[in-house]
Amino acid sequence: MRVASFRIDGADSWGVVLDRGVVDIGRRDPLRPSLLAALNAGDLQELAVDTRQVDFYFEDIDWQPVVTRPGKILCIGLNYEDHRKEAGRDTTRTPTVFARFAGSQAGHMKPILLPAESLELDFEGELAVVIGKKCRRVPKADVMASVAGYSCYNDATIRDFQRHSTQWTQGKNWPSTGAFGPWLVTADEIPDVSELYLETRLNSQVVQSASVGTLIHTIPDIISYCSTWTTLEPGDVIVTGTPAGVGMARRPPLWTKAGDVVEVEISGIGCLRNPICNETEV
Repeated sequence: MRVASFRIDGADSWGVVLDRGVVDIGRRDPLRPSLLAALNAGDLQELAVDTRQVDFYFEDIDWQPVVTRPGKILCIGLNYEDHRKEAGRDTTRTPTVFARFAGSQAGHMKPILLPAESLELDFEGELAVVIGKKCRRVPKADVMASVAGYSCYNDATIRDFQRHSTQWTQGKNWPSTGAFGPWLVTADEIPDVSELYLETRLNSQVVQSASVGTLIHTIPDIISYCSTWTTLEPGDVIVTGTPAGVGMARRPPLWTKAGDVVEVEISGIGCLRNPICNETEV
């Protein structure tokens, strides 16, 4: 099942994604007004949906980040070997974790904003994991039962501000830079996440490509580790890392600019598409 968050007629909602449009669950079921509410209820995969007729076509909705206000967005850095090498970083025994704020996110087809303070806006195509069940100190063998599903993420980064600190926070939390979508594919639809393949395209040209199976720290590794030092809640998002090919590692650097279009496509999930716009012009 595919589910997405969106706005329609000025109101926030969510629903099941079909081939031609969406079934508006938020409108049909007031007890579950958002995807986050459904995740907290623990019955996302038990929805009884009449799929014979969509409520709205794709062109009618305003796509929102899959989880619009997650409690936590935990991003994993340097988690593909080729990207670690191009970044010139040392290996780490445990995952490198940093946080992104919910207010920095953008939905499918929404602009990623280039701020006036920088020209160094970079792309980072990644697989996002959405937590479906509260967990703490979960063993690796039991981790996958805590996963609600998967989506695409562009952890777009303002590189010069990222270099202001070893903690990366300043480069990762500009408004409308964390693109998340287009939808969530529930975990039951993806029996082996390691078989997924990720590709990032800039203006239709492939700039990143990798098998998710080549992650340094696997999804069970990441979730088990993070659940050791924090309680993971339904709706929390873990962004699992980007492969080689980012703009900062190229010579000359390849920064995105207004008018560009970035796509992050993951096999079995879908394609997240975002134009780049100047923040001052939006």
